[in-house]
Amino acid sequence: MRSTKAAAAIERLKERTGNEDYALVRNADETFQLLDRSSGQPVAVGERLPLDEFVAFVKTLGPQVVRRQTKSDIAFEKQLVKKK
Repeated sequence: MRSTKAAAAIERLKERTGNEDYALVRNADETFQLLDRSSGQPVAVGERLPLDEFVAFVKTLGPQVVRRQTKSDIAFEKQLVKKK
């Protein structure tokens, strides 16, 4: 099922924010929408989006997790910048 990518994005959002009241809605036209049910009534967050745009939108919400980098990761990124 294609919606597993969207559902996984919602689960990561729930972990980052601590808000378990986010819900995913899959519409008949194959678009996805995010709902926040924390106030008792479902409130749409954002608009209906196709799958890839929806996942990108959900990634921008909430606090962002800082990715750990090793010395090797940093050196590799410097090499990539030099080659451009």
